Amino acid sequence: MREVTVRIGELAEQAGVSVRSLRYYEEHGLLASTRSSGGQRTYTDDAVARVHLLQRLYAAGLSSRTIVDLMPCVDKPSAEQTDETWARLLEEREQLDQRITELLRTRDTLDEIITVNRDHRQSYP
Repeated sequence: MREVTVRIGELAEQAGVSVRSLRYYEEHGLLASTRSSGGQRTYTDDAVARVHLLQRLYAAGLSSRTIVDLMPCVDKPSAEQTDETWARLLEEREQLDQRITELLRTRDTLDEIITVNRDHRQSYP
């Protein structure tokens, strides 16, 4: 079976990100490419899923350095993964839980404000 490859512009379009983002990921070792005979970057067809994972991690508030440190756990989990990395994963998850709790509190506050304003609007003819 032949592996499908896409060029950088195609990957950017499929993943919904900018070419600049893809270059950034590659510079930080988060995304790998090969070069075509013409020197163009090409990516395997699983690169879209990889970019989506990176986007979720960034959206969750993880820094580039943290993501770089944690990707070996994604790419090749093994006995060589240290207790320190395990603790880091748990710490990042706890921070996410705290952010989620705060976001839910904020959403509840917005719901209250929306209700007050809706009631106020309905009181006018």
